[in-house]
Amino acid sequence: MSLQQAPQSRVFVELVPWADRGRENNVVSGSELLPGFRRPLSSAQTQTATREVHVSGTAELSASPDRAQVAVLVSSTKETAAEAKKSVCRRLDYITQSLQQQGLQAENVTVTKDFRRVENAYHMEAEVCITFTEFGKMQNICNFLIEKLDSSVVISQPQFYHTPSSVENLRRKACLVAVENARRKAQEVCNVVGQTLGKPLLIKEEETKEWEGQIDDLQSSRLSGSLTIQQKIKSATIHAASKVFITFEVKGKEKKRKNL
Repeated sequence: MSLQQAPQSRVFVELVPWADRGRENNVVSGSELLPGFRRPLSSAQTQTATREVHVSGTAELSASPDRAQVAVLVSSTKETAAEAKKSVCRRLDYITQSLQQQGLQAENVTVTKDFRRVENAYHMEAEVCITFTEFGKMQNICNFLIEKLDSSVVISQPQFYHTPSSVENLRRKACLVAVENARRKAQEVCNVVGQTLGKPLLIKEEETKEWEGQIDDLQSSRLSGSLTIQQKIKSATIHAASKVFITFEVKGKEKKRKNL
């Protein structure tokens, strides 16, 4: 009696890459392959997994300060307390009324007062702190107050700065422009080699930098009071740089169907 031949079978074996080693200890059932093995990828899947383009992109943007602050100091020293208060309050009322007429909002104006005795006299001091968003209006108001008020009123030099939202917006824009530059570079590479750019597989911001503008004249930078308004704005300008790394999928160019 002849032995019945067992049906022939084929076993396809592929070693699991290092990234898939975690599957070796998993229990499989049904139609899944044995632990340590997996179905081989088709040729199309293999090409898709290995066809990538890696590019980097950089961008550098700058933003001028969006706020300026000016302090107006009013003081008076008199023999009596009433005279000192009257002298300061009269000019203080004139300043606040002028700011209202120029359209400044109350939340942008802060007034503080200090009253004390100095030897045999009384000294009163008031400070008006004004925040400006329009630098042209700031210059007009400061020039007006200097012209109308006497030497007992001192107007400080404007201090320019950025709000937190302005700085954050600059950082975000720098990153987005860097990503766009990287995408454009990858697109041009694919065009050169006759391929089609696919979806991004990895986007990573590798480096960010921030710094303030510098005044070319070092001697002038030490004497901030001698700087012009434009020099002060340039000195307070913030620069932000971003560098990104992106991996894109690369696809073969689609063949056009011929009309039958």
